[in-house]
Amino acid sequence: MIVAFSLTPSAADDDGGVHRAVAEAVRIVRASGLPNETNAMFTNIEGEWDEVMAVVKQAVDAVAAVSPRVGLVLKADIRPGHTGQLSAKVQRLERALGE
Repeated sequence: MIVAFSLTPSAADDDGGVHRAVAEAVRIVRASGLPNETNAMFTNIEGEWDEVMAVVKQAVDAVAAVSPRVGLVLKADIRPGHTGQLSAKVQRLERALGE
C-alpha cells in the first residue's frame, strides 16, 4: 500500500512556521527504512498496512509532543500483491504522457 499523509501542528514556531515539528515527523518516516518521498504538501510511504500505519502513528506522536493538537490528512492506495508502486505509478504516467 501507498499512504500519502500530511501533519499539521496547531502550534506554530515563533516565526509562524510549522517546519520544525514537521521535520521531526519526516525524520521518523526516513528512519523507518520504508520507501518514501516528501514533497511540498505530503509525505508518501509504501509498505504493508501494519508497518505503514505504525510509522504514521509515530510521526503523529512526534508532532503531538510539541503541539497540543495535530491535524492529519491521509490518503491510501491499497493494492494487495503490488510493491514498488511509489515509483512505478509515476513511471507509467510518464510513459503515457510520451505516447
